Amino acid sequence: MATNYVQEGKALNYTPSGADVASGDLVIIGTIAGVAKTDIADGETGAVHICGVFSLPKASGAVTQGAKLYWSSTNSNVTTTASGNTLIGVAAAAAASGDASIPVLLNVGL
Repeated sequence: MATNYVQEGKALNYTPSGADVASGDLVIIGTIAGVAKTDIADGETGAVHICGVFSLPKASGAVTQGAKLYWSSTNSNVTTTASGNTLIGVAAAAAASGDASIPVLLNVGL
């Protein structure tokens, strides 16, 4: 094994500042999207998944499979609107306008 190997890269440590993070919550670390593996108390360190497919709350509007998806921190949901939002990945499947959630393939297309 290479001596410069650090880790597999499927998860990162994350320390929230200002609020607790619940298991399954999406967090933004710079330009990386992560989903908390477990509850993480404010100021404590926990692991977040940075790859994989996760069902996340979706804004209204239909979404095609493979479309780039963005996180709206204002509305705490996934949207196809780039302006003012953070790119988090792509749609792993299509979603209808009225669907409350969408499967997101994290950090693809960044």
